[in-house]
Amino acid sequence: MGSAKIIVKNFPKRPYDEVWQEMRNFTAKRDANTPDEIWFLEHPPVFTQGQAGKPEHILNPGDIPIVQTDRGGQVTYHGPGQLMVYALVDLRRRCVGVRDFVNILEKSVIKTLAEYGIIAANRSDAPGVYVDGAKICSIGLKISRGCSYHGLAFNIINDLEPFSRINPCGFSKLRMSKIDDFIPSITLKEISDKLAIHLARELENANLT
Repeated sequence: MGSAKIIVKNFPKRPYDEVWQEMRNFTAKRDANTPDEIWFLEHPPVFTQGQAGKPEHILNPGDIPIVQTDRGGQVTYHGPGQLMVYALVDLRRRCVGVRDFVNILEKSVIKTLAEYGIIAANRSDAPGVYVDGAKICSIGLKISRGCSYHGLAFNIINDLEPFSRINPCGFSKLRMSKIDDFIPSITLKEISDKLAIHLARELENANLT
């Protein structure tokens, strides 16, 4: 059946292009026995434009570079203080469809926020996690040979100003939020530790169904 093991890796802040290429290489080389991996890290400031991204959603990027990438979705921002979670998962091996996998990612974030008394929800019309209508976590995936890469961008202690330079995820009036709006003393390490537990548990449960 292959391995259902999940390996969690924490990296220092690294450029988006570099990590993107490593995800592609990992996915291209993996086989039926390659354990799934979850990568946690931050990026220097960058806008990423999804495969179907429309240029009119990039309003005023200024000095922040733009990278055309291969994930789904429109444009978003990544930067210091935002937790990137890259999910390199063999969906076929786990018998999980793409929509169900998105639900797993969303549910893991919602449960993490619930530990701090923050009530969050997903939306059927726009993937991600929202608090009082403001987006706190964005999701974008690429599926290759039944395996996922890319993942989610979770706003923790990051500056939200760069989101005003774009239409986040293609929505012109979308408000953004972050955890330290509610919990000022929060750290990325604390959130990544809790999220890793929830995400591993949700993936393991999916593997048993």
